[in-house]
Amino acid sequence: MADMEVDEVPPAAELEHEDSSAPKGSTGPKTGGGAFAVRSIEGWIVLVTNVHEEASEEDLQERFAEFGDIQNLHLNLDRRTGYVKGYALIEYSTLAEAREAIAQGDGTKMLDQTIHCDFAFVRPPPTNSNRGGNNRRGGGRGGGAGGTRHRSRSPGTDRNAEDIDPPRSVDEK
Repeated sequence: MADMEVDEVPPAAELEHEDSSAPKGSTGPKTGGGAFAVRSIEGWIVLVTNVHEEASEEDLQERFAEFGDIQNLHLNLDRRTGYVKGYALIEYSTLAEAREAIAQGDGTKMLDQTIHCDFAFVRPPPTNSNRGGNNRRGGGRGGGAGGTRHRSRSPGTDRNAEDIDPPRSVDEK
């Protein structure tokens, strides 16, 4: 495994900077929707959708092996019917192989169905909105004009002394 070729992915900040100055259609690892492609632990995973229910692993192997060495191929089956669920995951060791598979495989016919290919793991594109304060994960929760969240209170908590009726005895009815 020491002789395996590995593509390094630059940190998110470098990808965002590269994307802002690059013309549309640049060579950065991006999906069709504009999100940044992310490498899995083992390699680059291509998601193939609209796979015919009667397709086999051999069909996919034949179709996608021409783009590079397939490290792994998952074709999930429905437990009840035994047919393909409609998608497959194909793993390539290099970014170039995965890109070629996506470029050449997307929109092609396989068993009379048009298949679609894209990267399986992505990081969403940067947003310019400043929701949640500092634009990091776990930001604000929204829910109102001031971002405050109104919570219900347990009976007997001291909200305003005037709003709460004093307890009545049984005789005061």
